[in-house]
Amino acid sequence: MTEKTTDNVTLLVTSGNGPGECCLAATHILARMREEAEDMGADLDISEVPAKHGVKSAVVTLHGPCADRFAQHWVGTIRWISKSALRPGYKRQNWFAGVSRLAAVKAIATTGDVRFDTFRAGGPGGQHQNTTDSAVRATCLQSGLSVVVRDGRSQHRNKALAVERLAALRAAQAELDTADQARDANLRHHALERGNAHRTFKGPRFNEVT
Repeated sequence: MTEKTTDNVTLLVTSGNGPGECCLAATHILARMREEAEDMGADLDISEVPAKHGVKSAVVTLHGPCADRFAQHWVGTIRWISKSALRPGYKRQNWFAGVSRLAAVKAIATTGDVRFDTFRAGGPGGQHQNTTDSAVRATCLQSGLSVVVRDGRSQHRNKALAVERLAALRAAQAELDTADQARDANLRHHALERGNAHRTFKGPRFNEVT
């Protein structure tokens, strides 16, 4: 029997209530997520809440048949072992950030709320690469959130995918804005250092410890 997979997964990446170094750790996590999603051939949409040093938190939406496998690879406490780049001579070298899965939320984005920009699809593809302006950038006029879709074979299909993915991103962001989600996220913040690290990285280059 074929294993059932989920095409859309939404994750919360948080630096917790930690110092600036934890925000840097979250920034490294997002960069590594982009690399791993690209290696898997998946699309990744990220909405960040910036901090003075790096990223305070981010909503990450992954699209594709490998979404579940990607989430399993990341969900949990992430430990970064590194000397502080912000406070030279500071003894602490363990910094924590967390990745958790957000519940799926159904939402409908109307095209009246979205601005579309089209452009020629780029990247690999050789002779199969689209030669028309089929790639689409969709921007939510109310929130400013934006997604880029280029994997469909037509501009019409990419617009439909963009609306769907933008709706998922908007719903996840709205969920974070509610009081219940804020309290839940705060509990996760305090639990970061108490949990066992799901993945551990070391050094300023954020190399994974095997």
